[in-house]
Amino acid sequence: MTPRETLLAEAAKRVLITDGAFGTEIQNWKLSEVDYAGSLGLVHDQKGNNDILALTKPEVPEAIHRAYFEAGADIAETNTFSANRISQADYGAEHLVREINVESAKLARRVADEFQAKDAEKGIWRPRFVAGAIGPTNKTLSLSPDVNDPGYREIDFDTLKDVYREQIDALVEGGADFILIETVFDTLNAKAGIKAAIEAGNDLGRDLPIMLSMTLTDLSGRNLSGHTVEAFWHAVRHARPLTIGLNCSFGAEQLRPHVATLSKLCDTLIMVYPNAGLPNELGAYDEAPATTAGLVRDWAENSQVNVLGGCCGSTPAHIRAIAEAVQGLAPRAIPTAPVRTRLAGLEPFTMAA
Repeated sequence: MTPRETLLAEAAKRVLITDGAFGTEIQNWKLSEVDYAGSLGLVHDQKGNNDILALTKPEVPEAIHRAYFEAGADIAETNTFSANRISQADYGAEHLVREINVESAKLARRVADEFQAKDAEKGIWRPRFVAGAIGPTNKTLSLSPDVNDPGYREIDFDTLKDVYREQIDALVEGGADFILIETVFDTLNAKAGIKAAIEAGNDLGRDLPIMLSMTLTDLSGRNLSGHTVEAFWHAVRHARPLTIGLNCSFGAEQLRPHVATLSKLCDTLIMVYPNAGLPNELGAYDEAPATTAGLVRDWAENSQVNVLGGCCGSTPAHIRAIAEAVQGLAPRAIPTAPVRTRLAGLEPFTMAA
């Protein structure tokens, strides 16, 4: 079966688990500038460039992947949130984008395959997946950064699409099963990523499943470009995302009504990975694993989700608690919608420019 078919088959049996935060886990390693920079000879300081650790300190992301799989994760998200030409330019490392993404995906793939093989030795069929993570960059196609010039944009659609395509090609080369376009604050940015992923799949001659995750900027349920969760779904449903959902910005308590809305609306899997509550006055996250797990279990009990995990502040302990909390609960059934029938014969899916 294809990765899409395999994930759908597993999601029909149980609530699946994706992993948790990477940034806050990396901070726990107390890495120095030398750790980040390695021997790459880069001019700019690299401390804080978490993505480059795939090249300079690969044992760190590898250990984090392993900890999340041991906690019960089914899906590893690559440590590539900022591994794109725009974000890496801040570190003078844009020439390393392909290498960072290839190595990050290979690393996650290796650990995922290791855990799947261990289960197979015990006679257990439990596939592990790798989602190639793509962040939104610090540019926006919908809004001007200049309050005196509302029509100004720092970047255009085709340029951003090419930035995403470079990253997507490298993630697929490294072994990613899916492309996760996450923390979507600008719907038009997401559409550039979608177009890049569809073009990459078409060039490969195969289905390249897309996962989409929106982030909210206020409790009314809108992102920075002003789209509600309903509007976001209608803007991206043409891409037949494997999953759609929410991550970051808020904790599970604040996301509750918006998860309910998406669950009723979308004819695909719902994946939600909230922050570990809201940050305290020092910017740290205090929500205990049991608290987070109890909140998301409520979604599962109400048949609102298919995949659960954690974002900022979450740890392997949070993922373990979530996995244990939803064990044995029935997954959400995917609603049947007319769009599914209309698109049934369009493989590989194509989109006009």
